[in-house]
Amino acid sequence: MKYTLIAIAAFAASVAGHGNVTSPEPRGTGPMMVETCGQAVVDAVDADPTLPIEKLETDNATCNLFLCRGATFDDNKDKVQKFSPNQTVDFKVGLPIPHEGPANVSIVDTAKNKVIGEPLISFDTYADEKLATLPPNNTEFSVKIPQLAEGECTQPGACVLQWFWFGTEAKQTYENCVDFVMKE
Repeated sequence: MKYTLIAIAAFAASVAGHGNVTSPEPRGTGPMMVETCGQAVVDAVDADPTLPIEKLETDNATCNLFLCRGATFDDNKDKVQKFSPNQTVDFKVGLPIPHEGPANVSIVDTAKNKVIGEPLISFDTYADEKLATLPPNNTEFSVKIPQLAEGECTQPGACVLQWFWFGTEAKQTYENCVDFVMKE
């Protein structure tokens, strides 16, 4: 009986999943996220890293779920990537349950939660569940790092590459962030 319940719980968690970046390594959970967003949010993300933002609930005003799904830089200092202008960065995304909608990867200023420049890649139609198979570029694609203003994104935690996807019919938002600094 115990093993049946574990199997059912594991299956339920896998069905609830939708999408997330698997490479480069995105921000994960940690003690600072517990402090800012609460243990329940961290437990939900740890149980299903593909969960949409709308399934996460917190009463903590300091938790910004719409910036890296609440994951903090302080918990992810060891994951900072170093990029140069014109460098190609390869992404891999897991999409166990597709929901058609727009998606993009952009550079985001984390202090302002504002996109810097234009998206590095964008999809008007992404993860369309009506297709028999998803286009290969939905799960593996590359972006090119642009030349940024002098001093921009040179400090760890100041900027992220943010993968953003909104399932239009499902009305669900997915985000992952990759911390980076520009090589000086």
